[in-house]
Amino acid sequence: MTAFKALVLAGSRGPSDPVAAAAGVSHKALAEVGGAPMLTRVLKALAAAGADQVLVLIETPEIVAGLPGLSELGGCTVEAMAAASSPSLSVLAGLERLGAPVLITTADHALLRPEWISAFLERVPPDADLAAAVARAEAVTAAAPQTKRTFLRFSDVSVSGCNLFYLATDRGAGAIRAWRRFEAHRKSPLTLARMLGPDVLVRYALGRLSLAQALARLGRLADARIAAVELPFGQAAIDVDKPADLDLARGLAEV
Repeated sequence: MTAFKALVLAGSRGPSDPVAAAAGVSHKALAEVGGAPMLTRVLKALAAAGADQVLVLIETPEIVAGLPGLSELGGCTVEAMAAASSPSLSVLAGLERLGAPVLITTADHALLRPEWISAFLERVPPDADLAAAVARAEAVTAAAPQTKRTFLRFSDVSVSGCNLFYLATDRGAGAIRAWRRFEAHRKSPLTLARMLGPDVLVRYALGRLSLAQALARLGRLADARIAAVELPFGQAAIDVDKPADLDLARGLAEV
């Protein structure tokens, strides 16, 4: 087992977050699934997969020190720092602390398992600056028919993201900065169209854009080599964005 570093994005909207409100907790990451806070479950999965250093980005860093289960992480060191105003800025701040290579995931990845992490890391192409885990739509619906996921429908495959990313080189940070630009203009479709290129959007809308073509375009924007790593685990695409997702994760954790 090769040791690795990891960033965990645990930011939320505090008690006003619908998941936090439904669970009766101060932060979404503290909502319990299978008898433990989601953040604890994620940390345990990372440690079991070989993480030796984890940085949690959360609005109230002192919360992490009081998490149950930290003593069960073996040689994995867990630190926390304040989350930034957006996920991309939090990642960039975390990268300044840990540097590349680093695995990135989220605290609401409540069903995360160490074997998923290991499979992902083993399949990252050696020439990739940044890799993202995806699962095919059919694998996701087979694993959880009741889930309502957003699928990216390309000409050759429909996939859902799995909230697992591997930034292999410092050059991969260019993709995070490109992500930041998309965040800044998410309410301006015309600006986004200019950034991606109208031809790309039209081909996607017509079902004529392949996954490889989309990654190539994103790679040119970011000046980085970006890869998608397909995982056969449908549940890897399930995160907790709303109360219904929390109910689903709790049900699946009990199976």
